[in-house]
Amino acid sequence: MHYYKNLQDWMSDSILSSLANCLPKLISEKFNTTRWGDLPLWLECLDNLPKIVGDPVNLNSGVCIGKANQLAIPHDEFKKTLMTLHPWRKGPFSLFGINIDSEWRSDLKWNRIKSHIHSLEKRLVLDVGCGNGYHCWRMLGAGAERVIGIDPSAKFVCQFLALKHFTRDSLPIDVLPIGIQDLPKNLRAFDSVFSMGVLYHRKSPLSHLEQLFGLLRPGGQIILETLIIEGKFGYSLVPEGRYAKMRNVWFIPSPRTLISWLRRVGFEGVRMVDVSITSTIEQRKTPWMTYQSLEDFILKDGSGRTLEGYPPPTRGVFIAEVPTQRLK
Repeated sequence: MHYYKNLQDWMSDSILSSLANCLPKLISEKFNTTRWGDLPLWLECLDNLPKIVGDPVNLNSGVCIGKANQLAIPHDEFKKTLMTLHPWRKGPFSLFGINIDSEWRSDLKWNRIKSHIHSLEKRLVLDVGCGNGYHCWRMLGAGAERVIGIDPSAKFVCQFLALKHFTRDSLPIDVLPIGIQDLPKNLRAFDSVFSMGVLYHRKSPLSHLEQLFGLLRPGGQIILETLIIEGKFGYSLVPEGRYAKMRNVWFIPSPRTLISWLRRVGFEGVRMVDVSITSTIEQRKTPWMTYQSLEDFILKDGSGRTLEGYPPPTRGVFIAEVPTQRLK
């Protein structure tokens, strides 16, 4: 829990005070060896990191912490320590001159969405299903007053903590090892909420959208990125088995269908601002993620279709607001 002392102190006197009261219990429940057998190994990795604050911390054009000449141990030794937390799914990061070349070029997604969203200056931001927090760093770099990410994977949280270890403790950015279902209902606290790559993993997509709606203050903005499929109003693909080898893909709606879902739960001003077909430029194997990746999930005939024969994985970005005079 010592990783979150500054956050809890801030929460106690903020709009998130109700969350501060239950945070220690939540973290102890989620961050334990019963659920994560390798957690002691990951925490040992964090304990063995060099005690140094990287300078500079550049979050504008990427996530770059420190310079190569600041590191007192051999770079190969440092890299080996970081590889304890393999696989690195999101990134890239530059840490004391070491390029963590992650599976996903998450910077490309950020570049697609950043010009469409409200300014994050002085905003309280939540990133749902944030992984290791790459986009959280970019949100902080865009001027957010405080960024909180949540992700149930303890390993991804440890990756974030490894990076934050090399910054000032007071930096207003945290990633918690919890899911959206662990947050108090109807917090109505956040100015901006991001949910990227989460909706299609939900058995009840409208319930997820309702949860997101309840987290936002009146006038707050949702930024939703998810898999979509071409189709008429009301159409949604429900894979009978796997989708691109993933077991837990439940609903892939057409854009018009998703827009109607967002309106149904109460959002206004709903618009789709970007569509992109996922390519092996954006998602691929690297030395930092050596397991299967997109090239193993799509047909080899050049069509881009998934192994199961579905259309090429396509992602849409949707933005909407909570009414300033909300009815629920």
